[in-house]
Amino acid sequence: MTTLSKSQFIQGLQCDKSLWLSINNPSLIASLKTEKKSTLKTGVDVGEYAQQLFPNGVKIDHSFNTRLMTDQTKALIDNGEDIIYEASFEVDDLFIMADILRRTPDGWEIYEVKSSTHIEEYQLNDLAFQYYVLSKYGIKISKAYIVHLNGKYVRQGELDIDKLFTIEDVTDEIKEKQEFIAYSQKHIKDMLKNKEPDIEIGLQCSDPFDCEYMEYCSKGIPFPSIFNLYRMTKKKKFELYSQGVLEYKDLPVEIKLTPNQQLQIDTYISQKPHIDIEIIKNFLDEIKYPISFFDFETYQDAIPRFDNQKPYQQIPFQYSLHIVYEDGRMEHAEFLGDGDNDPRRALSEKMLNDIPNNGSIIAFNQSFEITRIKELANTFDDLRDDLLVLNDRFIDLLVPFRKGGYHHPDFHGSFSIKSVLPAMFKNDPELDYKRLSIQNGGMAMDTYANLYLIEDINEKESIRQQLLAYCYLDTLAMVRIWEKLLQISDGNNQ
Repeated sequence: MTTLSKSQFIQGLQCDKSLWLSINNPSLIASLKTEKKSTLKTGVDVGEYAQQLFPNGVKIDHSFNTRLMTDQTKALIDNGEDIIYEASFEVDDLFIMADILRRTPDGWEIYEVKSSTHIEEYQLNDLAFQYYVLSKYGIKISKAYIVHLNGKYVRQGELDIDKLFTIEDVTDEIKEKQEFIAYSQKHIKDMLKNKEPDIEIGLQCSDPFDCEYMEYCSKGIPFPSIFNLYRMTKKKKFELYSQGVLEYKDLPVEIKLTPNQQLQIDTYISQKPHIDIEIIKNFLDEIKYPISFFDFETYQDAIPRFDNQKPYQQIPFQYSLHIVYEDGRMEHAEFLGDGDNDPRRALSEKMLNDIPNNGSIIAFNQSFEITRIKELANTFDDLRDDLLVLNDRFIDLLVPFRKGGYHHPDFHGSFSIKSVLPAMFKNDPELDYKRLSIQNGGMAMDTYANLYLIEDINEKESIRQQLLAYCYLDTLAMVRIWEKLLQISDGNNQ
């Protein structure tokens, strides 16, 4: 019997099939996705900071030899150690590593550290599983806590560890779950002894985590399918799927579709774009020269690095700006932080200098840019008025698409720029994100977040050029989309 770890237990609670595949067919996944690696690193960093809440403890040497880890833990307990980090225990083929274990006169307190800013149900199950294993091992737990980041903490000067974290007593909730944990671990162990579970895809595929085996489990689903329908809830999609509905043609006649969902189906069937000239012209008439096509890139720190920063606050570190004048001239301006210092002040000042004092500012999904500018205004009082006045000039390039002015069969239920662009400009190398090293906002975020860790100057400069190229394409893409809409409004639909 394979030893069941707490992470495997949580995976099994989400889906038997997912856990079975990870143990019995691991080759299905070649490597961790970049996002998951970033998440794992964040968890490690937060855990190390949380240890400062309970200083002078001893950390168990992490290795793939669980016997060494459990033996070291037992020795520390027997020798009177009061605080242990990553305390490791194995009993009845169940293995756990407790983030922080602290001895008190009433017994041991267990602290589970999470990098989130609030408690989620799976985290309670995680800690309840640890409590169950410790109880079987013979460790008396007097209190059980979840330690998580305080989303309201704003750094000023040195990190205040006590304010950075929130410690919540969840002892009662953990005790109430013990019967459920006992049943679940037995069920999981029995399940792993048998053949691959026959489980259809469902809501469990993304709750609480996106499953890495989704492609494997959904290999029989055609593209496009009902799962591509615009803004239909996951619950409704899986209800239809359970009824045998897969393709658009299978949709029951009585089902109520939104106008955009109906457009999506109609354009897919016709394989021709839907165009409403009036909607497009009304949108274009609102735009005033000079036109500033603008896009932010942001990143997040779980542990704030700079003053006036909260955990996971969106920090703008880059922008691209294409300016189109009435005479047809086009200029480009940009900003990219150095990765070492807080980029917000320099970005704000250069942005105010680069954006013309009049004309429209166009963004794709403008609420993101507007919100970031409001946050910058709240950070820098002396720039507040100049920053906020920018927001009155924004126009959202998403509008003519969401309102049904232009709908292409290749949108497949998404109006993101990464869907709109290739549909409107097929096989255009100038507008192909795939030719770039950084191809989406998530990659840009993770790349910049780790830029300060790179010591090689040449490597750092190479990465900076990759970031600049990505953000440049974001605003150039908006220019080209706007130009295409102009052509359509003039009667040229090619």
